[in-house]
Amino acid sequence: MASLLEIELAKLKEAIAKIGTLAEHQVIEAMKKLLSDPNVEVKEIKKTEHKIDKLDVKIDEICQNVFALQQPVASDLRFIMSAMQISSETERIGDLSISIVKKTKNVKEKHDLIALFQIDQITQIVEAITAKTNECFLIQDEKMIAEIFLMNKEITTICEATIEKIITEMKHNSSVITSGTNLILILKHLERIGNHCTNIAESIYFMINAKLIKHEKIK
Repeated sequence: MASLLEIELAKLKEAIAKIGTLAEHQVIEAMKKLLSDPNVEVKEIKKTEHKIDKLDVKIDEICQNVFALQQPVASDLRFIMSAMQISSETERIGDLSISIVKKTKNVKEKHDLIALFQIDQITQIVEAITAKTNECFLIQDEKMIAEIFLMNKEITTICEATIEKIITEMKHNSSVITSGTNLILILKHLERIGNHCTNIAESIYFMINAKLIKHEKIK
């Protein structure tokens, strides 16, 4: 028969997996909206945001209950600490997805700009890193952690290069200044989603190895 601690830890793992899935869905829908998919329902995105916020609170409550009523051993303690951090980072991914959806309204000539700056290539990598991060939590594979770091580096490199191209285009074509500015903000949000995924990967590494790798590089 499972102990109360085991039951709470199982609930915590399930909640983390669920909030990750919801955030991944938000990213996918935000990318569709950015690429002008007419089937994206903004109302549904807002409903999902509410679910993410509720789960974030629930995860905090589970962690507090474990700390208050149980005496977790070192490995369980690492899991709980990591879970709180992962929940916070995941909630931010959801928030950034909502911000991207809002910013797309201010990007006119959207199809032309997205094609010109190959934004669809960036969205594919952002979707992939979010999915890989969720999978990494479930199976706790250290090789995946390294892959997430590399994918995040790729996102940063591409976003920075694309922002430079947009700025150059804005200098030569004043009609795209408003849209270009909002597109730059969207790219910064995409970059931050990658950063949050990296932070989650760091927490997973800590969960596995009891070692902090913040600000370090995985070779």
